[in-house]
Amino acid sequence: MGPLEGIKIVELKGIGPGPYATMLLADMGAEVITVERARKPSGISFPSQLDINCRGKKSIALNLKTEQGLEVLLDLIDKADILVEAYRPGVAEKLGFGPEVCHARNPKLVYGRMTGWGQTGPLSKVAGHDLNYIALTGSLAAIGERERPIPPLNLIGDYAGGSMFLVMGVLAALHAAQKTGKGDVVDAAITDGTASLMSIVYTFDKLGLWSTNRASNGLDGGSHYYRCYDTADGKHVAIGSIEPQFYALLLEMTGMDPEEFKDQNNPAGWEAKADKLNAVFKTKTRDEWCELMEGTEVCFAPVLNIKEAPDHPHNKARGTYIELDGVVQPAPAPKFTNHSLDTPKAPKSEGADTDAILQDLGLDAEQIAGLYAAGVIPE
Repeated sequence: MGPLEGIKIVELKGIGPGPYATMLLADMGAEVITVERARKPSGISFPSQLDINCRGKKSIALNLKTEQGLEVLLDLIDKADILVEAYRPGVAEKLGFGPEVCHARNPKLVYGRMTGWGQTGPLSKVAGHDLNYIALTGSLAAIGERERPIPPLNLIGDYAGGSMFLVMGVLAALHAAQKTGKGDVVDAAITDGTASLMSIVYTFDKLGLWSTNRASNGLDGGSHYYRCYDTADGKHVAIGSIEPQFYALLLEMTGMDPEEFKDQNNPAGWEAKADKLNAVFKTKTRDEWCELMEGTEVCFAPVLNIKEAPDHPHNKARGTYIELDGVVQPAPAPKFTNHSLDTPKAPKSEGADTDAILQDLGLDAEQIAGLYAAGVIPE
């Protein structure tokens, strides 16, 4: 049983950071009911049955533009601990389930709002995506080649600055609500979360250890001791030999002259040193470097793609990946000593649990049939 067993969450189906956040909560044992707009996917959404972020959740399809559909949603919210929505500011209010309405019915409700720009500010109602949000926070400017920034997938904004801060926010608010009986509204903006992720960079800057020129710092690929190198088979290895003792071992195992490689932290010599190391790393395949360096104090790892990562011995030993209905995917994380997390159930199709959820709300077969006939439950 997961540590969130007994917690009920209603999710208004969105894309990206909202569904990922609620998947994490479902992985921890929470009951998550996803309210779908239709029984068939539309727009840029993935079909729910193929979307890993839908695993472990229940699904109900409702037409929220009908009075009866809204009332069913509010009935679900009455029994929920947490609500998560990712609409633009003001949309939930227009649809009839904004925080004021929900808290009037369920004072202990934690109302989680997931947006890019936040609920307030001059950009709050403007469209955007991960790349735009991280561009505004200083993080994108620090990632990439000297010539231009490179999009780091959508991990930093959507999932780190968005999902993770939403999860932290709703769980903190839930903790408070359980003590005080009073819920809260969590305004999780990707820009705010991503800015927070840059805290260590601001520390470096305060200490005079950070340049705003990309690929010219210790941790952004500028240094020779913290970057990726080519191997003989066209693959790559990752080296993170920051500390002096690890750096010394790197030089020893690559046959570099310690005298030539002194002044480790002097940026003036980084590129020349990197060229020499790259020439050495290109003399062996990635697997040959693994045989030599993996498990040593060099701070070494092979650069694996998503097909290779599940088969690495360390990941297999820890059960880092699982397979559901033939689909290999990351396992629930983190792990606990006193809780054994259940294997998540595979994702379901849109509205797969509609009838069962309505029955749990106390509706009988005739009432449910009436909702279908009235178009409250989309076909």
